[in-house]
Amino acid sequence: MAKSTALKAIQFVTDPKGKKTALQIDLKQYGELWEDIYDSILAREREKEPTVPWEVEKRLRHMGKLND
Repeated sequence: MAKSTALKAIQFVTDPKGKKTALQIDLKQYGELWEDIYDSILAREREKEPTVPWEVEKRLRHMGKLND
């Protein structure tokens, strides 16, 4: 039975015991999906960081204290 295109574009990396340890995806085919996954990971890592109200950030950018 032939593998579908999706299965060719997604491959698991396994350790010597056959346990899945990583995933490889074809970024040409699934690049946008990867960006969404990566953004989600970053958001989860940063969820406990202190935030700055938008108006304060806007003022600091206007004063040249923050870069874009």
